[in-house]
Amino acid sequence: MAKNRLIAPFLKWVGGKRQIMPEIEQHLPKGIKVYIEPFIGGGAVLFHLQPKDAIINDFNSELVNVYRVIKNDLEHLIVDLQQHKNESEYFYEIRALDRASAFEQLTDVARASRIIYLNKTCYNGLYRVNNSGEFNSPFGKYKNPNIVNEPTLRAVNSYLNSNNIRIENTDYETILKEANKNSFVYLDPPYHPISGSANFTGYIQGGWNESDQIRLKEACDRLNKKGIKFMQSNSCVDFIKDLYSGYHIHIIKANRAINSDGEKRGEVEEVLIKNYE
Repeated sequence: MAKNRLIAPFLKWVGGKRQIMPEIEQHLPKGIKVYIEPFIGGGAVLFHLQPKDAIINDFNSELVNVYRVIKNDLEHLIVDLQQHKNESEYFYEIRALDRASAFEQLTDVARASRIIYLNKTCYNGLYRVNNSGEFNSPFGKYKNPNIVNEPTLRAVNSYLNSNNIRIENTDYETILKEANKNSFVYLDPPYHPISGSANFTGYIQGGWNESDQIRLKEACDRLNKKGIKFMQSNSCVDFIKDLYSGYHIHIIKANRAINSDGEKRGEVEEVLIKNYE
């Protein structure tokens, strides 16, 4: 069945997979029955594959809320998005909402609209929060940002509602417990930093460190013992390559346009780790 090209990421996302999709597709197993993605992020792989049965998850509750609102309350979301202004003062007012106690009283639609608006108008599309979980990217000064990408939002809404797609907001290990031999698991965790000064871990409050990567490796070992196929994307650093030395590791080139450090943009090496040929 032909894929709908309008079904695509509705957010810019650090480490998004759209431009390395040919390499990812080349390494996917054939005949995926149930697709599981515990770190959904911008959803590029999901939207490219468009599986009929999937479980998607992310620990970032604000991100998951956006997916759920697009699925369940799209018309109100579009109306809310149309009210936003591409102005610096307004941007910082909206950004500051998560620093006030009233943030908890915002509707799901208002929260989802806020995330999409900030993502489309912030500097370099960099979704980043501080250790308190507060959005802290600056205003981007774009002339005409596409705040209301209605064709994509409608296509994603239709896809999520016409297929069996479960959307969860929990720890990835909880999701992995549901996997069986009919499942294929694609893992796109926060990447291990390339250097000590490149520690961008702003997707979620608290970030990731070596112990988090080791915990994920142990979860991958459990999938492998059960005969469940998985593939993981990560940075091409010795720590990761050594950690997964018992698995198939493929080095690929990726052009990264989103990074808090301009010198880190451009072509970088990443790895695809698999437990199958």
